[in-house]
Amino acid sequence: MTTLTILGTAAPYPRPDHPCSGYLLRAGGAEVWVDAGPGSLAELLRHTTLGALDAVWLSHLHLDHIGDLLNAYYALAYGELPARPPLPVYAPVDLGARLAGFFGQPDAGFVRDVLDLRPLSDGHSMRLHDLELTSRAVEHGGEAYALRASADGHTFAYSGDCAPCSGLDAVAADADLLLCEANDPVPTPVHHTPAQTGDLAHRANTKHLVVTHVGPLLDPVAATSQAAEAFGGPTTQARIGMTLEF
Repeated sequence: MTTLTILGTAAPYPRPDHPCSGYLLRAGGAEVWVDAGPGSLAELLRHTTLGALDAVWLSHLHLDHIGDLLNAYYALAYGELPARPPLPVYAPVDLGARLAGFFGQPDAGFVRDVLDLRPLSDGHSMRLHDLELTSRAVEHGGEAYALRASADGHTFAYSGDCAPCSGLDAVAADADLLLCEANDPVPTPVHHTPAQTGDLAHRANTKHLVVTHVGPLLDPVAATSQAAEAFGGPTTQARIGMTLEF
């Protein structure tokens, strides 16, 4: 079974019962925590364990997408959890420096027994069991990636945070499930509007669009409706705890 569970969608900070961006992808025999925004770890633990994860994949280094990696490190290092090999974390190259700065260490070597930091790049590809993941650089004002994941003949595409761009078009092409942000009410160089999210789904020949990361200036229900109108196909508002099969 190929599924995506919504752990968090809030931007740019968590609210009561509303964690920031986080998703659990289960496909091809693998489990991947996709983005680790504040509050998403607790939701992750409703569905799986840190010991069961094959990897963490982080789209970019803004706090609302990585904050709970710190909590995951603490849990694995000090939480008396069952021993496991270091958890692979695929992320922009500066993640190590961010962790070192937060913990007051000269470099990220102190995490190596717990987290295995692996840098992403444009076109980076890897395989976890029967799941293939490919990352493409996207436009977000800094190093940022979208994700295309394929297993068992099914494809999942995730925008991360970004403006419309060719890299995201390539990721989204013919996807069975497209998870795309709709953060801004007007076009900007760093985010999608709901209409742009719908336009992407239509342009990419997506089978099912899921709208997430709706910014504080927008109503999520209205944003999803606007995206659906532009797309003209099946459209769902991402909600905490929802599991989608594709």
